[in-house]
Amino acid sequence: MKILLLLSLLLSLLIPFQDPTTNDGSPLTVSSFKWSRARRTVETAAVEGTTPARAMIPQNRNFARNARANDPHGVRDPNADTLDGRSAALEKSVAESRAAKTGPLDGFAYRVKVKNVSEKIVEAVFWEYQFRDPANPDLVARRQFLCVVNIGAGKGKELEGFSLSGPSDVVDVKTLADNSANPFKENVLINRVEYTDGSVSQRKTWNMAEVKGSYDRVLREQWLPGMCKSL
Repeated sequence: MKILLLLSLLLSLLIPFQDPTTNDGSPLTVSSFKWSRARRTVETAAVEGTTPARAMIPQNRNFARNARANDPHGVRDPNADTLDGRSAALEKSVAESRAAKTGPLDGFAYRVKVKNVSEKIVEAVFWEYQFRDPANPDLVARRQFLCVVNIGAGKGKELEGFSLSGPSDVVDVKTLADNSANPFKENVLINRVEYTDGSVSQRKTWNMAEVKGSYDRVLREQWLPGMCKSL
């Protein structure tokens, strides 16, 4: 009996405890998450992701300043004077001429309920919805989003992101043979939290550089309070 007790204790130390609601010490705790099929009307959807990333000039270093662009009408965007900016403007003009301006798109809605357990006001949240294939744990589909929010200390909020991509782009044949209703293991991670005072909390194993191109793209788009955009 003592041997079995010691073995069980040893195994509990070797096998990490998995809890989808814990998040590596993040100031935002996740209470629940889900995804569903959805339809959205998106403007100039075909242009999304076609322009190159902008150069990292000083005017681009603070997300809040970019997201709340309050410059008076007619002020020239400093990015327009960079080589990347001129190239992006040319490619966007060509892409817009070929794309429909509006139209319904079938995609997927990803929702997560979070609570701010810090003493600061949250202004922006980078998060991702993960799907892991049980038959091949190395196959992980990630849907990343950026939300402009206002979450006070101790307050909760539901975030919703829309993406054209579904649960997984790559499926193992063993998973296809599984007859269960949901063959994937799902999880949500809070990658980065930005506060109104300019401070930042970021997950150690996440690198902002991996979403640089899409981050620069969404900063050029129109933002509304509480909006989330796909990265």
